[in-house]
Amino acid sequence: MADRERSIHEMLKDAPSLNDSCGSVHTGTEGGSLVLGSASSHSIAGGGGPFGAPNSLPLRNHSAPTTPMSPSSPPSGNGILSPTDSGSGSLIRTSASKIDSLKNWSISTYKCTRQIMLEKLGKSQRTVDSELEAQIEQLRETQRKYLSILRLTRAFSSHFQHVVVTQHALADSFADLAQKNPELQKEFTCNSETQRNLTKNGELLLNALNFFISSVNTLCNKTIDDTLLTIRQYETARIEFDAYRMDLENTKPELTPSAAALEETQRSYAQHKEQYEKLRSDVAVKMQFLDENRIKVMHKQLILLHNAIAAYFSGNAMALESTLKQFNIKLKSPNAVTGSWLEQ
Repeated sequence: MADRERSIHEMLKDAPSLNDSCGSVHTGTEGGSLVLGSASSHSIAGGGGPFGAPNSLPLRNHSAPTTPMSPSSPPSGNGILSPTDSGSGSLIRTSASKIDSLKNWSISTYKCTRQIMLEKLGKSQRTVDSELEAQIEQLRETQRKYLSILRLTRAFSSHFQHVVVTQHALADSFADLAQKNPELQKEFTCNSETQRNLTKNGELLLNALNFFISSVNTLCNKTIDDTLLTIRQYETARIEFDAYRMDLENTKPELTPSAAALEETQRSYAQHKEQYEKLRSDVAVKMQFLDENRIKVMHKQLILLHNAIAAYFSGNAMALESTLKQFNIKLKSPNAVTGSWLEQ
């Protein structure tokens, strides 16, 4: 056994190194076999012994993976992929556009905030249109007063509806007692009819009140609010215009680093001035139309409210009905029970 181990060690000493045997590899694809072509490799893997091995060994390619390349974009001369994908270019342009928009918005917000603070501290002059601002303040005051009228009318309608519901229940109670008390049938019946007539006229007045509330609500919360939205845009444009105007006034040509910067400041000032003047003109036109519409609507609604309330509390049922017909008000009883779909 010792002689055999000694002979094996001597054979290993006489064999060439593995580095020398690498040059004898002829083929080496993955899944194939490597054929050792030198005689020394055969002597190492001599057959029949316990260390025997086949002449062809299946080897796997363990080299470093290469960068995957798109079949539509061939590599350049130095092995680096060229950005030819149009989608990547459009994505870059979109990102750049968003960054520019964010940058412009940040600059504009900073300048407007600075302008507001300087105006509150009295360190900057604001552009004032005295006549237009007086009209705007009057419009806001008018809206506040109309909203107060709307709130009070809603409260009145709600309370009066409870009265009508109570009168309706009282009329039913009197009618029931008239059937069960023959000795007081006449008196109970008279009171029941009175309460029913009051309920009917009360429902007519409720229809007039609801029509008045709906019209004034539309005027306050839609028509006037639409004009106030344009006014808020005008006020924002005024602040931006004053901010860029102050920048232009504080810019000294001799201290400006380049003529392009001065030109950009002048261009921004002209742009915001044009926007400010356009919105000022829009506000003036909208307020004129709003005033005409407000007068027409309130004239109609005030006449309706006056005639309906006067006719109800004077007990003139015919005048109350004619008032509702005059204003084309669809009668809807608040106590009416909706019938089935077959009846409809």
